[in-house]
Amino acid sequence: MNRVDNISVAGNSNATDQQASAAARLLSPILDGEARWRLLTLIVLFVGAFIMALPFLWLLSSSLKPEQEIFLFPPKWIPNPIRFQNYIDALTYKPFGTYIANTLWIVILNEIAIVGSASLCAYGFARISFPGRDFWFGIVLATLMVPYFVMMIPQFVIFSRLGWTDSYLPLTIPFFFGGGAFNIFLLRQFFRTLPAELADAARIDGCSELGIYWRIFMPLAKPALATVAIFTFLNGWNDFIGPLLYINSPDKFTVAIGLATFRSVMRTRWDLLMAASTAMIVPVLLLFFFAQRYFIEGIVLSGLKG
Repeated sequence: MNRVDNISVAGNSNATDQQASAAARLLSPILDGEARWRLLTLIVLFVGAFIMALPFLWLLSSSLKPEQEIFLFPPKWIPNPIRFQNYIDALTYKPFGTYIANTLWIVILNEIAIVGSASLCAYGFARISFPGRDFWFGIVLATLMVPYFVMMIPQFVIFSRLGWTDSYLPLTIPFFFGGGAFNIFLLRQFFRTLPAELADAARIDGCSELGIYWRIFMPLAKPALATVAIFTFLNGWNDFIGPLLYINSPDKFTVAIGLATFRSVMRTRWDLLMAASTAMIVPVLLLFFFAQRYFIEGIVLSGLKG
């Protein structure tokens, strides 16, 4: 009987040792210094992401509340009752269908103008040798240092004398002439990473510079072009100053101006404003989530990472 008990105890001891060794193997990566640093980094990133998401969470919560509960202190994060009717009222209170159509029309024209003209200029600065190339590229980069508000009044005077006020021409036509210094810089950096042998082989085959640009470099530049397209969409969708300066007719208002019309001197419908703002953020979020792979790839390959 004692022999059986000893065997049983020895078996249990071996099983316990095996379980302890297995647990040690599982915990060893956690106890490792590199793993602890990685865990600490993840915790810091999670806390930072949560802090950055707080304003959006408050916006989403406020969009589902009755108006009298929005500014309660301490804030009431979970609406009770939940008012989905705010979204219906907000999108019908103002003609947001017209605002969205106007904004998309501006964005589409800007996408065509910026992607086309900026890529062509970037190819010239990256792959074509001409006198003063680096000097003129420096001039292009220098324009990034000039704030928009410095040029706002001279541009308004020029466009008003051209008779372009109360139209989309000031918001679209200038982008057909270069596409913006930042976009030229981003695409130039990407074009410089492509092997020069590709262009040399095409020239030997008799391809023109325009053919090299269109048939070789543009298909290879899809990540950078996607990045420029995303930036262009965000700038056009969120632009407030431009439409505020040049658009006077309510039927030509954009989304940003439409949101501003919820505020008035007498009363502001905060519940509807929050609901409309949340609804207008959704296209931007969807665009980023679906295109983030191309966006990140374009930033990394263009040399713009931190």
